Amino acid sequence: MSTMITDRTYRIARENTQAMMVDVQERLIPHIDDHDNIIKKVIILTKGLQALNIPIMLNEQYSHGLGSTLPEVMDVLEEKNRQRFDKTTFSACDNNDAWHYLAQQNRSTVLVYGAEAHVCVMQTSLDLLDNGMQPVIIADAVGSRFPYDKKQAIRRIRRAGGVITTVESILFELCRSSEDPAFKTISGLIKEIQ
Repeated sequence: MSTMITDRTYRIARENTQAMMVDVQERLIPHIDDHDNIIKKVIILTKGLQALNIPIMLNEQYSHGLGSTLPEVMDVLEEKNRQRFDKTTFSACDNNDAWHYLAQQNRSTVLVYGAEAHVCVMQTSLDLLDNGMQPVIIADAVGSRFPYDKKQAIRRIRRAGGVITTVESILFELCRSSEDPAFKTISGLIKEIQ
């Protein structure tokens, strides 16, 4: 068997990864299909990403009308990940402050999770691709009011070049080894998924 050398890597590397939580807000999430399960996955993912020292940014769609990020999510966020970016654009990339913050992290892989899959998550992901970044959609931590909308959004993002994965898969991929200091925390969090 020969070895092929390419410029492209398919593994997601911790040092090149940041996360973007999209619109996990008080007046929106209760209307999302399977919202209890999605909130649980958002919390597990957020805790795991922090254990892995992945920066997280919060985006909120028109917080005056849709409320703030859910209190149970804010409760698990470390202080350094609590900065909120209020937006009226559907894509977080269309918000100048959010975009500058994202670019300043100097990490080209962006984990995207939240709501709604077919509006803000999808438009943000497409804009990330247009700007040379790699969106990674955490499918079980993403939702829409209707399952069909979520399904079509994920299909479109995948066709455009986005990567689709799950909470458990991404946390173990970023951890890479049972010898990693974060492994015990990650494996404990994964047990909560049951």
